[in-house]
Amino acid sequence: MVTDRTQVPDDRDLLDVVGAALDGGAGGVLVRERDLPADERAALVDAVGRLCTAHDALLVVAAPLLGRSRPEQSPRAPRPLAGAGVHLRSVDVDLDLVSASVVGRSCHGAADLVRAADDGLDYVTLSPVAASASKPGYGPALGYAGLRRTITTARRARRSLPAVLALGGVEPHDAGRWVEAGADGVAVMGAVMRSTDPRATTRALVAAVDAALAQRPPQRPRRGPRAVTT
Repeated sequence: MVTDRTQVPDDRDLLDVVGAALDGGAGGVLVRERDLPADERAALVDAVGRLCTAHDALLVVAAPLLGRSRPEQSPRAPRPLAGAGVHLRSVDVDLDLVSASVVGRSCHGAADLVRAADDGLDYVTLSPVAASASKPGYGPALGYAGLRRTITTARRARRSLPAVLALGGVEPHDAGRWVEAGADGVAVMGAVMRSTDPRATTRALVAAVDAALAQRPPQRPRRGPRAVTT
């Protein structure tokens, strides 16, 4: 679950959407909200963390972490995030400051996937796979063939890759197709954030992903999460 409170309808609250998505079967929540003041973001992370614990779901916090300084300032260690994962931006290369149970990164091409494998990351988001209302003009979109080609190219260089989650424009009606094209799961923001029924939308997304995964031949288990959904 990739959060964006700006897309939540006026009659709903972000935590309500998070709770509904977790009720619908989301495997984890990626808290972004980087523009929030540090204390407000910390409170949000704590609240989402309690919801994730109640649903046995993964909590991931997007970099920069709580307590990290801005790039122009001298770096200092981030606030510990007990039991939480960390999601790095594609530009984040310093892994020494990251201490988390699960570490992922935003990727946009085969070279990014290879770097993530070399860094020993647990999962990556690969985006954008489709045109996204959340980030219009952010692309170009990979499409099904492009996603398959990107993963195949990376796997020629590195036999073992982190779990790949398709991100960007994923909807319930096509979530399974991204898995059929080679992704290990999906990461969703807008489709659930804007939904009038986030529980039902998430349930449909999870069902589509599970059905597609069930058609795959048995593979060696990977460390990364099956899906991070919003």
